[in-house]
Amino acid sequence: MTRKSKFLHLGALTIAATLYLAMAGQTAAQSNPRNCGPRALVVDRLASGYGETRQSMGLGANNQVIEVFASTETGTWTITVTTPAGVTCLVASGQAFEELAEALPAPGNDA
Repeated sequence: MTRKSKFLHLGALTIAATLYLAMAGQTAAQSNPRNCGPRALVVDRLASGYGETRQSMGLGANNQVIEVFASTETGTWTITVTTPAGVTCLVASGQAFEELAEALPAPGNDA
């Protein structure tokens, strides 16, 4: 798989997660409680069970914190959403995580 292909896959993953969060919003924590729990417990489970640590984070709709956890050794990754009440829900997970640090394309270049 080429670097460009990997970048496109990561971009598609990011778009899919964003769309899911936009559509699911606050109901994610309410409708699927088995994939949710106190943040400390979820973070501990990701670390001890999968070797995943937080790689990035951001603030989403309704003051929800969106985080990406991943293991650079095994390549597993998990996206979580934490509500202001401290409930963390698993949104997506997968394999083949790769850290990227790419520059923006030059103005006028649609790459």
